[in-house]
Amino acid sequence: MESFFITKIKQMKSLIFRIIPGIALLLLTYSCVSQPSQPSQQAVAIPVGGNTYITSKDDISAGKIGKDGIEKWTNPSTVYSTFFRISKPGKMSLFLKYNVSDDSEIKVTCNKSHFNVKLSKGEDQVKFMGRFAQADTGYVRVDLQGVRRAGDEFAQAVALLVDGEVTTGTINYVSDFSFYWGRRGPSVHLNYPFPRKENIEWFYNEVTVPVGEDPVGSYYMANGFGEGYFGIQVNLPTERRVLFSVWSPFHTDHPRDIPEDQRVKMLKKGEDVHTGEFGNEGAGGQSYLIFPWITGNTYKFLTRVRPNGKGATEYTAYFFAPELDKWRLVAQFLRPTTDTWYRHAHSFLESFHPESGYISRKGLYGNQWARTADGRWIELTAARFTADETARKKARMDYRGGVDDGKFFLQNCGFLSDYTIMGSTFSRPATGIEPVIDWKQLE
Repeated sequence: MESFFITKIKQMKSLIFRIIPGIALLLLTYSCVSQPSQPSQQAVAIPVGGNTYITSKDDISAGKIGKDGIEKWTNPSTVYSTFFRISKPGKMSLFLKYNVSDDSEIKVTCNKSHFNVKLSKGEDQVKFMGRFAQADTGYVRVDLQGVRRAGDEFAQAVALLVDGEVTTGTINYVSDFSFYWGRRGPSVHLNYPFPRKENIEWFYNEVTVPVGEDPVGSYYMANGFGEGYFGIQVNLPTERRVLFSVWSPFHTDHPRDIPEDQRVKMLKKGEDVHTGEFGNEGAGGQSYLIFPWITGNTYKFLTRVRPNGKGATEYTAYFFAPELDKWRLVAQFLRPTTDTWYRHAHSFLESFHPESGYISRKGLYGNQWARTADGRWIELTAARFTADETARKKARMDYRGGVDDGKFFLQNCGFLSDYTIMGSTFSRPATGIEPVIDWKQLE
């Protein structure tokens, strides 16, 4: 005869066997509801090739991002980050469109939540990666990282598909816009109006790059004019330049195509200055000085534009570094078939390195002055904010401008969540202190 305890154990086992299938069925039903196999028709496909960056890597085989997406994804240390901007917060489901020759597993991270996702081998596969919530408008970052793989690579990631509540608002991303320009990020400008009916010969400006706002591929252009530009760049981790360029009046992207009588000619250059020609964004004469300028220091820029009375115009640029405590001539160019004084004074900030277009950069522009042909200094305290086609077409909306501690500022890239309205005008407090220039030293 069974004991009381044995009888109770048998009853509990029977109860467990009856309950477990019900629990399994409930979990299966929940899984089918919470993990859709395919995105809805309202889902938005974000091309990986135009919206993704390698944000973390080691020194071994980081992979690459091509026009079709992530390629050669073999290293589990590499983090690929995709960015897009939402105008309506809420819940969202994320899917990945991919190709892979063998099964693999990856990790997806968004808003501090992360899931491991198994990818089955195949072409043009779409895999649900998880549900996430975005509590505010602005940019969303989605990270992908390899976990394990059976084949040569984790996957060829083609597109990130966004579904759910956030799709009822506008989603901004690089789509039918150039992936190259989109990944570089928006360029932003300050335009300084000159007083009317004045012949301006000189323009003076000062630039300070805050600490930590100087990624590779940044150009802090200080003294722009109608026919060229002058400023400082971060070209490599170990190289920085002072760059001064003048466009040819002949419109082409290829310097060799410029007729001899329309070539910009160098009249003189400063010590250690390299000179030559440039192309791709117009063409003309270029000069640069390799100089290790540093963040936190304020650098001064002085540019002269003067017609020579013979149908051509001279352009001269001087650079002042506090480390040297003197003005240095960068170069003087002669532009043919041009008869003008200084016009269209402006500054800009751009990213010219697509791989660093996800990193914020900022420049402070202060103490602008114009000097007339008859020798009068006029302080310029107003500026108008504009941006390039990348911003105007809303492929990227991470740009700002304004006044910071008495100076104008420009900021771009970094996928900033708020932005400055293009066409905004700013006013900085006047200093009333004219630039002190030793004109004899310049000559």
